[in-house]
Amino acid sequence: MSPHRIYVGLIGALALGALTLSGCAGLSDWLTGYPEVEDGPGVVEPIRAAAVGQDTVLFWISSNGCTEKSDLVPVVRETYDGARVTLRRVRDDSCTDPAKDGVELRWSFEEMGLAPGTRLQVANPYRPAQG
Repeated sequence: MSPHRIYVGLIGALALGALTLSGCAGLSDWLTGYPEVEDGPGVVEPIRAAAVGQDTVLFWISSNGCTEKSDLVPVVRETYDGARVTLRRVRDDSCTDPAKDGVELRWSFEEMGLAPGTRLQVANPYRPAQG
């Protein structure tokens, strides 16, 4: 085998190894089924449930009684096959009368800067209702 072929093979093996190592964090997320949570303002809000349909995303979240839509911000990032949204809390709910069923908050794709029909994935952690 010529030295040129060995050199090209070695470069290819090193490149493949680098790509494999650089994708390890994403691979573990893919294997567990949990999407990566986006950085952004505030803190990631655990959700009770979410639904995507008709160019709208609905979130059901726990509330101490004062949570409003303006207390949360949807952070949207493009992905290879659509977009991923992470709901982040930017203002605390310091009330003391918890909403038994939580609150339902809704954002249209237009509000989030998404084209109609965009494939959307929700990245927030799930936390069932307490009590």
